[in-house]
Amino acid sequence: MLGLGTASVACADGRQEVVTLMSGGQEVVGTLMRPDGAPAPVVLMLHGFTGARDELASDHVPAGVFGHTAAKLADAGYASLRIDFRGSGESLADLTFADTTFEGQIADGLAALEYLATSAAVQGEKIYVIGWSQGGLVASAVAGRSGTPRAVALWNAVGTPMQTFSDLLGTEAVEAAIAAEADATLGFTLPWGAELDLKGAFFDQVATFDPMAEIAAYPGPLLVAQGDKDTAVLPENGPKYIEAHTGTERLWAADMDHVFNIFGESTTLDALIGETIAFFDGVH
Repeated sequence: MLGLGTASVACADGRQEVVTLMSGGQEVVGTLMRPDGAPAPVVLMLHGFTGARDELASDHVPAGVFGHTAAKLADAGYASLRIDFRGSGESLADLTFADTTFEGQIADGLAALEYLATSAAVQGEKIYVIGWSQGGLVASAVAGRSGTPRAVALWNAVGTPMQTFSDLLGTEAVEAAIAAEADATLGFTLPWGAELDLKGAFFDQVATFDPMAEIAAYPGPLLVAQGDKDTAVLPENGPKYIEAHTGTERLWAADMDHVFNIFGESTTLDALIGETIAFFDGVH
């Protein structure tokens, strides 16, 4: 998700453990949650820009959006793995957030797919993916390049990176960052006052990465959820993903903001989770 804080609160339901996998020779930390019983189908969850694996929390969703989702998935018979991309959350052994790039996060997502495919703890032949915001952009490439997921759900996914990051950071700042050297560290102040560093390499990919080409390479079922009140990822991004994709697909539009209205209620997020589970259940 774009530029909002996160909380790390464990869910009480199901069996949950912290796991470590390798991506590019570096450690990625994640939380694997499993329902009771035999190994289950598993959902990989990919967090957004400046986020971490539990994702944004509120009084209505104290476990965080992805922590909350993991518990709902477990109730429905799905295991889940939510990861901290390298440089985020607890995956800080080798990189900092300034080293973040789309391609680095895609590599982490692909490594997580490989980890799940060989894990005895889950049904590795039945993997699904949820990506939120920038995590949705990453999910488009993880799906398109691997062809592995049985189905993919994109939640308020970044589809036009130049527009999204120009709106967030300012057009002039993004253009200057694109012109900078790839290894140059650049400082930014987000609209609500938070400060962060990113390198020029991140913006090289903002300028050139095409999520629509990535999702076009994925032939499997696709659910796209888009908020009508989203000002971080504009509502037209959802239909663009649907138009680019060929195959079984569904566009779920709702009266929600970028964070699924969680600062006012949890019913919208729960409806989205229910829609996503029903979509996954319908895949054979």
